[in-house]
Amino acid sequence: MSEVFVMKTHPQRVLEDYEKLFHLANYQEILKKDEEIIIKLNLSWTLFYPASSSPPWQLEGVVRTLLKDGYDKEKIYPCENKTVVTDVKKGARNQGWLKVLKKYGLKFYPLPEQEWIKYDFKTPLLKIDKIFKEGIYIPKIFINKNVIHLPTMKTHGHSITTGAIKNAFGGLLKEVRHYGHEFIHEVLVDLLMMQKEIHPVIFAVMDGTVCGNGAGPRTMLPYIGNLILASFDSVALDAVAAKIMGFEPLKIDYLRIAHDLGLGCADLEKIKIYGDDISSLNFRFKSKKSFVIFGDQQLRKGYLRFLKKIALHSPLWIWAPIASTFYHDFLWYPFIGKVRLKRFLENEWGKLFNKYLKEEK
Repeated sequence: MSEVFVMKTHPQRVLEDYEKLFHLANYQEILKKDEEIIIKLNLSWTLFYPASSSPPWQLEGVVRTLLKDGYDKEKIYPCENKTVVTDVKKGARNQGWLKVLKKYGLKFYPLPEQEWIKYDFKTPLLKIDKIFKEGIYIPKIFINKNVIHLPTMKTHGHSITTGAIKNAFGGLLKEVRHYGHEFIHEVLVDLLMMQKEIHPVIFAVMDGTVCGNGAGPRTMLPYIGNLILASFDSVALDAVAAKIMGFEPLKIDYLRIAHDLGLGCADLEKIKIYGDDISSLNFRFKSKKSFVIFGDQQLRKGYLRFLKKIALHSPLWIWAPIASTFYHDFLWYPFIGKVRLKRFLENEWGKLFNKYLKEEK
């Protein structure tokens, strides 16, 4: 039976609670101290916005626990990738990650600066090998290393929810991974199969302290969830998170397909939950499409599909990230996002983030 570990938390004790969560999961029995560990962060936006990216207390909670338990910092590789609309170095600074890593003497590994190699996966894939016909390139640094994923609990306009499984989307595919949006559910299942081939151990630690509801992964309404979750079964973790958010896991395609293929468990009746009682939780989230994601889907498989080749698969494709950046960074964020951000920074989690921000500066 798959296991998911859940704890309710609070800003004043979140680091200690991450340590308790790890110990509740008996992680040291599976993650061996003599093996190297990738810490795969989640950057959805260069700018800081609640729930869109891994919060600094999530990273600190994980790193602090590992080092306190005797893991070698020379064998820990915190990393993240860029997209066509994000700057990974600026993003790492804006999220407070660099301050945390400096505090614990760890180096940050931007994936665009790492060596990417063509990898021939033995596992039959559903879609990725057909999308990237020239071959699948992955970071060489990932191969044969254990991985700890640091997703947040949020909705997503392409995949309904996003979490442990989708966090690999930003690690195992290069910045042009947006080509996978048309077949997102099959692509996410492929990524899970790819991970199982290259990572001996996959451990996912989800931050649900501040969740995102609505048009994710960026333009969401922040929601205080006060939860942290972990599992060695990414499917089970995402299924439990989906249920908490208000969705039926087996009605979400990528979870259902992964479950049917035996890649993990999305059947809540077959998942054992340890820790705090969450049986009555229902955040009643609704997945929505931002203006950008709606337009993207219309071009890939909707009314505007006749423009797909020229708009997304020709030298003119550059208009798409420019339009996305203009909408998100220069329209939505200044006029809507900052209002919500100001309100967030007044609550206890916002005040905690401000401490990281001030120390980073």
